[in-house]
Amino acid sequence: MKKASLILLSLLLSVSVMIVPATGCGDDNRAEFEGATIIDDLGREVSVAGEPMRIVSLAPSNTEILFALGLGDRVFGVTETCNYPEEALNIEKVGGYSGVDIEKVVAINPDLILAEDMHKADVIPALEELGFTVIALVPHNLQEVMDSITLVGSLTGTETAAAQIVDDMSQRIKAITDITDGLAEEEKVKVLYVIWYEPIISVGTNTGIHELIEKSGGTNIAEFAGEGWPTLALEEIVSINPQVIIVNDDVSLQAILSESRLSQVDAVANGRVYGINADLTNRPTSRIVDGLELMAEMIQPELFDSNE
Repeated sequence: MKKASLILLSLLLSVSVMIVPATGCGDDNRAEFEGATIIDDLGREVSVAGEPMRIVSLAPSNTEILFALGLGDRVFGVTETCNYPEEALNIEKVGGYSGVDIEKVVAINPDLILAEDMHKADVIPALEELGFTVIALVPHNLQEVMDSITLVGSLTGTETAAAQIVDDMSQRIKAITDITDGLAEEEKVKVLYVIWYEPIISVGTNTGIHELIEKSGGTNIAEFAGEGWPTLALEEIVSINPQVIIVNDDVSLQAILSESRLSQVDAVANGRVYGINADLTNRPTSRIVDGLELMAEMIQPELFDSNE
């Protein structure tokens, strides 16, 4: 909720909204955005003059949000790592995830650029120096993902679509937490989430994946290592003895399964080592709820059987 109140206040003070007849997409109403000053996720005050029609996305998550809102025809530049949806592959590339080609962005002449945390030191200042409007989206949890979708919807006149996406996400999350919130501590499953193997990189607190584990009815065994992306020793993993291991990389998955020192860990011994699409758990978009549902089935299969 860190940005919701700031967004709401800024929009109430700065936005003049006009309701016009629906045109396509089944929207009952369409809000024409006429400008606002908002506080983005880096705490920057950004003025948006009017509804953007030429948008550049500097992160795969931002690209997904734009397409989910039906704004694909307004996206004129994306990164080489923007691989979803498939239509994004055909859009002009403005560099990699971290290495942005400023000249290509300038050539597109966008009226809105959606950036990310990694762009705060060099890319955002460079683009703003050239007079471009840049907003950073840096959601860390499910609520902030929904806040980002709401914000982009407000800035682009797609508030109805944004509200529908957020409502669907909220209902699906609630369907899981209504069950898992009632679990006793001993009913929760010890989970190891592996980002990479050799060294084994896991997920600590204050990460979106940590939240997914907890909402799925699990306990994150790497919680003791603190925030971020801790490296765990094999001896630590064996000692804690996870009941489920979830791996978001195929190479790492095979390494875990073939590691003899892990053969007696409950997760390996009981065949509860699972691979998962990293884009569904690491990428802060509406698809993260797909990742939550998959993880709930892996962690608490007796409660979330998709075949029933």
